[in-house]
Amino acid sequence: MTALRSTLDTAGAEYAAYREAMLAKLAELEAEHAKAVAGGGDKYVARHRERGKLTVRERIELLLDEDSAFLELSPLAGWGSDFQVGASVVTGIGVVSGVECVVIGHDPTVRGGASNPWTVRKIFRACDIAMQNRLPVINLVESGGADLPTQKEIFIPGGRLFRDLTRLSAAGIPTIALVFGNSTAGGAYVPGMSDYVVMIEGRSKVFLGGPPLVKMATGEESDDESLGGAGMHARTSGLADHLARDEVDAIRIGRRIVSRLNWRKHGQQAAAVVSPRYAEDELLGVVPDGLKVPFDPREVLARVVDGSEFDEFKPLYGTSLVTGWARVHGYPLGVLANAQGVLFSEESQKAAQFIQLANQTDTPLLFLHNTTGYMVGKDYEQGGIIKHGAMMINAVSNSKVPHISILLGASYGAGHYGMCGRAYDPRFLFAWPSAKSAVMGPQQLAGVLSIVARAASQSRGQPYDEDGDAAMRAAVEAQVEAESLPMFLSGRLYDDGVIDPRDTRTVLGLCLSAIHTNPVRGAQFDGTGFGVFRM
Repeated sequence: MTALRSTLDTAGAEYAAYREAMLAKLAELEAEHAKAVAGGGDKYVARHRERGKLTVRERIELLLDEDSAFLELSPLAGWGSDFQVGASVVTGIGVVSGVECVVIGHDPTVRGGASNPWTVRKIFRACDIAMQNRLPVINLVESGGADLPTQKEIFIPGGRLFRDLTRLSAAGIPTIALVFGNSTAGGAYVPGMSDYVVMIEGRSKVFLGGPPLVKMATGEESDDESLGGAGMHARTSGLADHLARDEVDAIRIGRRIVSRLNWRKHGQQAAAVVSPRYAEDELLGVVPDGLKVPFDPREVLARVVDGSEFDEFKPLYGTSLVTGWARVHGYPLGVLANAQGVLFSEESQKAAQFIQLANQTDTPLLFLHNTTGYMVGKDYEQGGIIKHGAMMINAVSNSKVPHISILLGASYGAGHYGMCGRAYDPRFLFAWPSAKSAVMGPQQLAGVLSIVARAASQSRGQPYDEDGDAAMRAAVEAQVEAESLPMFLSGRLYDDGVIDPRDTRTVLGLCLSAIHTNPVRGAQFDGTGFGVFRM
């Protein structure tokens, strides 16, 4: 492969300004992540500890192999809503007894671990990742069930939580429930539908209806232990497969269950790993603040791909899109990276051909976003930008190799779709703090609304309110800007997390390793259909 040569001036004022802006954004991000880590706050964490219990993050740390990485997913779920940042559940991918697993842990310090609308969406996403990548699922259960005041938003879609567990099991993907406390009402079906269940003597309680509900519904008097205690389920109902002494023992048993799964990765083994030639720390100063100045995505690749080696495809054609081949942590990868923001017909055709080639060679694809969308204007419309953009979107939609998307800068309009945005089901999608995504930029959107309003006023023969127009534009720009920011989008689970640029290579490596738990297969070129079209 060809080694990339960086021209980034890390001693220059421009680099220093970009770096300073990125560090400021990272500080804001860290403050929001801290809210998720804090759970329900000092009062409720202290009460939890007084009961002799571990926090959800301590449980996860004990569950994972020592010194192994944990790729947390959707940590900002619920940001900007009325609910706690993190949505009262921690999800992610970690290694347990040498096996990559999806871990779903309720946080009982946040409203007793009750599920709100963002909780269920976050768990849905974790189950999708488990199914797509063939990863065993471990549920760390301690939840009072649905957050009742919001039941209207939870009850109907929430049934998918149990459907997913049964479908994972039917697909041969093991599901394990470690029950640390209450698992009530609908939550009782989590252990009820898991392949393996571990409960803790005197701590775990699993019942469809607790003593008050049973009394109200049937008039029967009962207590927690006889109704749904761990001992009863281990000795009488048979729901518990293992009865643990305490939380640490439950985690030990859970690790032993995973070690006995006889689980093997079916995908390609990673080749030897070669570090990039340039420091990952330099990624802090690559992206301009404000996104109005283009940047070269090769500077990102030089600090992310193995050996900084990248074989570029069609480097002289459609130069606003960089395409080529590389490896990350020993795994082969095809890359599509926006260079100058706008996608023209040439870039669209180049992308479609490259995606076909990746499918022919069973190579996963990485999309690095910094695009304002497809080019508009009379000449471009007459030149076929619609059909060429559609060609690229068609190729992305029907590609069968796994896709990973990272939003580095702008990701606007149909360009977001062509670069495999959330609606196109990438296996993983992350954003840098510098990213923005919307139907178009704030100024452009406000300007379009202004032009339409002005034309409507003129058609009615009325004078146009210039002061009102200025106020409208300012309000729209502020709203669109706020709704384009990565924390807002991440809060709605439109990505899998906002990451520090310096962690990009590590995150990609963890994603690629998870992806290769399954064999990677492209759209099949088996001689019965068409080969690769030259665009």
